[in-house]
Amino acid sequence: MAEQTGMGVRRFGRVNWLGTWTLMRREVRRFMNVWSQTVMAPLINAGLFLMIFTIAIGPQRGDVMGVPFMTFLAPGILTMTVIQNAFANTSSSLASAKVQGNIVDTLMPPLSATELVAGYVAGAVARGFLVALVIAIGSALFLGVGMQQPLWVMTFVLLGSVLMGGLGMIAGIFANKFDQLSAISNFLVTPLAFLSGTFYSIDALPPLLQKLSHANPFFYIIDGVRHGMIGVSDSSPWIGLAVVGAACILVLVICWRWMKTGYRLKS
Repeated sequence: MAEQTGMGVRRFGRVNWLGTWTLMRREVRRFMNVWSQTVMAPLINAGLFLMIFTIAIGPQRGDVMGVPFMTFLAPGILTMTVIQNAFANTSSSLASAKVQGNIVDTLMPPLSATELVAGYVAGAVARGFLVALVIAIGSALFLGVGMQQPLWVMTFVLLGSVLMGGLGMIAGIFANKFDQLSAISNFLVTPLAFLSGTFYSIDALPPLLQKLSHANPFFYIIDGVRHGMIGVSDSSPWIGLAVVGAACILVLVICWRWMKTGYRLKS
């Protein structure tokens, strides 16, 4: 049955599945049109990170948590790349629409705030999974790093992409210029990703920094993927699941609220 709304009758029912799918497909096509930048570039960057660490300290570095250093490093590089790409997908899409003045093309169609958030975040999830798949294949081929528990890997890649897609929406809505968006990425997202156990076990940190790391959702995303890929982690994946899940809910509620009210979008 059609649903009556303040703007008239939604002839497609309670959920505009076609509109949500179309928005998600637009977001996917947007990054696939420049696949050399959105898919190949992350793979090359991940490969460069691994090569540099191998040349610089790989031979001298002992095992970390009972596994070779490069094996320990691979899941962190994969997750960091997923985090950055999921964030970039939604943030650049919204910021570009605002700067170019065509955000109205997104706001005018009969899509609810929930449907808009779902469409944008689905695009971020698609990009996150694609990047994760490409790097995982490279890690398996060149480092022999497989998937001990694939379900945990997929779970934390999914949650990490949702969280970062939501944070990207918040950044894209808040920023009125690309300079502001770059500042958020450079001074917030990148440091949190680098300081979340990507390159080390947090057991090596002083007690105060360990506590701060445990308050960082990025740490649990990286730790959960590492648990799934190589079977070692600094904390229980169940704790990570709860923390990252709660962070996702909080971020998505903020995204929904801002989309609902048109905060920094309609003026």
